[in-house]
Amino acid sequence: MAQLTSVADDLQTTDPDAPVFQFPLGWLLDHASPSIQARACREVAGIDSAAEPGIGHLPYSNLDAMRLAVTQSVDGTWNHAMLSLPEGGGFDGVGTIPATRRLLEYGWDKESPPLMLARRILFRLLAEDNDPQLLFELGGGDTSQVGALRARAILREASSSALAQAGYESDPRLRGAARRILERMDAFLDSAIAEKPWVRVGNRHVLTETAAPPSIYTLTMLAYMPIFRSEHYPEMERLYAYLTQPKPTQESVQLYGKEIITQPHLVMGDLLHNRNVVDADVPFALMWLEMMARFNFLKRNENWLKMFERFVDDRDRRGIWHPRKGQDAPTTSSPFVWPMFPLERSLTDEQRWTEVTFRVGLIAKLLGWRIELV
Repeated sequence: MAQLTSVADDLQTTDPDAPVFQFPLGWLLDHASPSIQARACREVAGIDSAAEPGIGHLPYSNLDAMRLAVTQSVDGTWNHAMLSLPEGGGFDGVGTIPATRRLLEYGWDKESPPLMLARRILFRLLAEDNDPQLLFELGGGDTSQVGALRARAILREASSSALAQAGYESDPRLRGAARRILERMDAFLDSAIAEKPWVRVGNRHVLTETAAPPSIYTLTMLAYMPIFRSEHYPEMERLYAYLTQPKPTQESVQLYGKEIITQPHLVMGDLLHNRNVVDADVPFALMWLEMMARFNFLKRNENWLKMFERFVDDRDRRGIWHPRKGQDAPTTSSPFVWPMFPLERSLTDEQRWTEVTFRVGLIAKLLGWRIELV
């Protein structure tokens, strides 16, 4: 532990005036899964894998990650699906994009065999290939032309999010797809439709067919493309203004031709607008806060920052997070959190707190706080 602390101190480049955050690396090394141990060392403590080679090997000793990897098909997909989530607590039925992002969250390198095999089909989806088989579970024998266009757009955004998280920001194929996605989103944000995107159909308010709010996939993609964001500063400012506006009470459904389709992946404003949201779904709150920290939006928003500081305050003297009420491990009802939670095999004993403790430390690091290992 002393050697790890010394290496981390040498690599620390944070602003000396930033808040100090005590990070319980030793406790995580004793109680967390190999994946969280590795990510805590690399992404929070700042320990270079070259200085400590064993850190780079840790994620590949995670049994759950290995089990997910070996269920991949030879064509690079999981279950010949893209967005589907597993049924129950295992990996049965999981789609390629959440599986890919889950392996990345487990700490696997983009050059590892399963991720190299998956990237071919993910890059192909960026071009919105007209092959009907590439609609995967979003297709079907009776898919209309409008439905096919919608499915391809969703798959393009979701594939872009996985490739960006894997570290392909400099690839021209991803940058081209990101530019097209951003142009469509920004045209909506900069239009009058963004202020009043709803139309009345029967007794329901639905989004107009031309409305193009950011999706959770687009936000994930942009969060992992810092250079691309810096090249599109005006668009990012419009996006920040949109994400901080009150979330509408209407259900997120949209008019497509004559159909009204549920669009749960669309983000219609601030998804973390009060403490009740945080208390009801801690993993989702951490996902949102981490994403906003990667955007550099978190430090600008007083409300979100207060939410994060509550997590900081809920740690004990050792720096370990505990819930304000009860002793149960956090759970989530959001399907979009699955790639990142839970990464622990067991959510009993001390492992109940490892994931939140790690995420709070990661967000503090992304905020530029000074990390002090304890």
